[in-house]
Amino acid sequence: MKIQVQSDADAAATAGAKFIADQAREAVAARGRFVMAVSGGHVPWQMFRILASETMPWKDVHVVQVDERVAPAGDQDRNLTHLRESLLSQVPLPSGQFHAMPVEENDLEAAAASYASLLRQIAGSPPVLDLVHLGLGPDGHTASLVPGDPVLDVTDRDVAVTGVYQERRRMTLTYPVLNRARCVLWLVTGPEKVEILQRLANGDASIPAGRIRRDTAVVLADRAAASNISATETKGI
Repeated sequence: MKIQVQSDADAAATAGAKFIADQAREAVAARGRFVMAVSGGHVPWQMFRILASETMPWKDVHVVQVDERVAPAGDQDRNLTHLRESLLSQVPLPSGQFHAMPVEENDLEAAAASYASLLRQIAGSPPVLDLVHLGLGPDGHTASLVPGDPVLDVTDRDVAVTGVYQERRRMTLTYPVLNRARCVLWLVTGPEKVEILQRLANGDASIPAGRIRRDTAVVLADRAAASNISATETKGI
């Protein structure tokens, strides 16, 4: 795991956008395609706004979701609502190359299976995502892999439906597909993340985030979140 500490959340968002753009250009040059999975959050949405101004090979990019709340279209709880505002409406991503999680379907389990099938179509079988962007909750959750949920034990599916967390069920990518990704980009900001970032850095597998593969992981953190990260633990990208 490589950790880079940025001065503040704005700098972390800017560094994240540059990192994604670099990874995209490298992937397209090497394999002709870049498939990235994105999470939500205020600083990530800022990162995506900045990404819209980066040089990206959009015609060869596919964007999928890491997780999504089960809520109506346009609901402010939906990651999709904010992703459209911050990124999708700002870039020339070809129609059909953004793949929203089908959380409006009546049969959520069947919808999750359908999304897993879609991942196989665009990223191979089993699917290997080029980049997964993750956040880190103060309780140690990442994606919608939350403490105590049975989804943590899913090993035979790449997409699953969770129980209720913060008043919503969710659809989420699971450990198998997350841990096959070529690169994991963590964006961690704010003083409320100090303790949990330290645990992630220490490889604490008792938190859901601690079970994400480390050798492909890059963490962009602001100083507020990384105040307990020592100089020896901080490595450049």
